[in-house]
Amino acid sequence: MILQTARSLEQSAVQATQLGRREMLEEVCRSHTRKRRVLTPEDLRHLVVDDEHGLLYCYVPKVACTNWKRVLMVLTGKGRYHEPLAIPANEAHVPGNLRTLSEYSAAEINRRLRSYLKFIFVREPFERLVSAYRNKFTRSYNTAFHKRYGTKIIRRHRLDPKRGSLERGDDVSFEEFVYYLVDPRTQQKEPFNEHWERVHSLCHPCLIHYDIVGKYETLAEDSRYVLKLAGVDSEVHFPTSAKTTRTTGDMAAKFFRDISPFYQKKLFNLYRMDFLLFNYSTPAYLKLM
Repeated sequence: MILQTARSLEQSAVQATQLGRREMLEEVCRSHTRKRRVLTPEDLRHLVVDDEHGLLYCYVPKVACTNWKRVLMVLTGKGRYHEPLAIPANEAHVPGNLRTLSEYSAAEINRRLRSYLKFIFVREPFERLVSAYRNKFTRSYNTAFHKRYGTKIIRRHRLDPKRGSLERGDDVSFEEFVYYLVDPRTQQKEPFNEHWERVHSLCHPCLIHYDIVGKYETLAEDSRYVLKLAGVDSEVHFPTSAKTTRTTGDMAAKFFRDISPFYQKKLFNLYRMDFLLFNYSTPAYLKLM
């Protein structure tokens, strides 16, 4: 009984938090977006669909999306999967294992947007960015990223690069990564990779009315709340992570130490909407002029 009371208290606390987050989101959308545009199928590639339980989840890389995809594979797998963590991480990201909203017709898209439970999970923007850098550029196994992005970053942003670096692209510094992000040529040539694309560009929170805005900082209770609201909390549990290598604010501060105030400001402006929409304060370690 005591556990049940604690659980229902948590539920109402999460409910109140959710209300605050949604109100904040709507307020920022109202004051920062001048013209509403129409969603295109391209905008909906990150929205995962669970037709059986009426769920739409917009996945944001580096915000527990592997575990959320695993949970949705359990829910949509018709008994094929039972335990999220038994699903290999790479399998969770195989295109085709989960359907996305972009695959449906306009009428089917509108019906789902109107009636399904829509949720998103977000994270402090610079912690997410440092996490993406650490994962994609400092791990020796990520050779595809080194080749695809690392070589390009080194060629464009390193004075007098060594031949091995130009070929392998495996020693990009965080400073070079920042130069690449704020360089106007980067986005002129191609969209940002999803691992460092802004959440508002991936999930369009001013065009899609999310019922739940979960945060990485309150992942366990927000995830429990989503599953309870969806009526599937007896079918599946969100995996708790015992990761000790996760990127924290202190870690992000270390990475930003070598970035000049000029480039800190440029980068902050690039991610400013994510800070505002999801009510993250400007990091204290930034030296904004």
